[in-house]
Amino acid sequence: MKRLLRLAAVGVLTFMSGAAAHAEYPEKAVTIIVPWAAGGGSDATARIVAKLLEEKLGQPFNVVNRTGGGSVIGHTEISKADPDGYTLGNITTELSMFHWLGQTELSYKDFKPIGLFNADYGAIFVAANSPYKSLQDLVDAVKKDSKAIAGGGANIGGVNHLAWASFVQAAGGQEPFWVPSEGAAPALQLLTSGAIQAAVVQFPEARALLEAGELRALATLGTKRNASYPDVPTVEEAAGLDVSISGWRGLAAPLNTPDEVVSKIEATLAEVTSSQEFIDFMNSRQFGVNYLGSADFEKYLADRDAQFGAALKAAGLAKE
Repeated sequence: MKRLLRLAAVGVLTFMSGAAAHAEYPEKAVTIIVPWAAGGGSDATARIVAKLLEEKLGQPFNVVNRTGGGSVIGHTEISKADPDGYTLGNITTELSMFHWLGQTELSYKDFKPIGLFNADYGAIFVAANSPYKSLQDLVDAVKKDSKAIAGGGANIGGVNHLAWASFVQAAGGQEPFWVPSEGAAPALQLLTSGAIQAAVVQFPEARALLEAGELRALATLGTKRNASYPDVPTVEEAAGLDVSISGWRGLAAPLNTPDEVVSKIEATLAEVTSSQEFIDFMNSRQFGVNYLGSADFEKYLADRDAQFGAALKAAGLAKE
């Protein structure tokens, strides 16, 4: 009898240890590191993703902000976390620029991409009375003398600046002429006053002036037309140029995170980013909903790395 009891006990322990070894992820709280301060766009998008993942997977998904170094500190912490699936990160646009700017050697290769969930594409605008009636008109002018065509849209080194530099390069121009400003609103004032000839900003930022008839959108920098402005072509449609630089955000894990964990989060992220709650939230903040799974996100990051590198070189900002 005692022998039977011992065998039964061993069997129970073996079953329990086997069950533990194959316990379904996640078994405990998951941390999502955001490399930017609370209250910003990266923080807001990470928190809605965390909330919806938590509801689907039944464990807390806690957002932790790790700021500093223009997001270098937070991105570095994500990359160095234990690859067990319990520390993830909201990686952002700046990862495509770090090594080109000489800030750190960190790049997309130091992460396991899970899924892209946000990309915001700007557009190229001119004043309503501009002589450039189409993007091809602007391309021809830039090709003839890029230094005579001043672009604007925000600070030097930002996504809008790099998009303009990439456009000028693709158009066959030489040195891009960029007039920096403290954001989109001042840049649009410069555009309507004639101080600059073109502006790269987001559609929501230009909406009031578009509706007032003071601006004309020549093309979106996205890979497809903006649903709210379906008559505005892409740069590729309008002039046959491959220019689609954007700000982006996505979920990633440290390298060597188990494939089965990444696959589970990827599948769940696909569900939550297609949910009405997520779409409504993103639309209310005017963030673009753009989902890509792990493999496509990795390719996207490789493409963005090359494209940002070319744009930074064109803008004279690259250190390598």
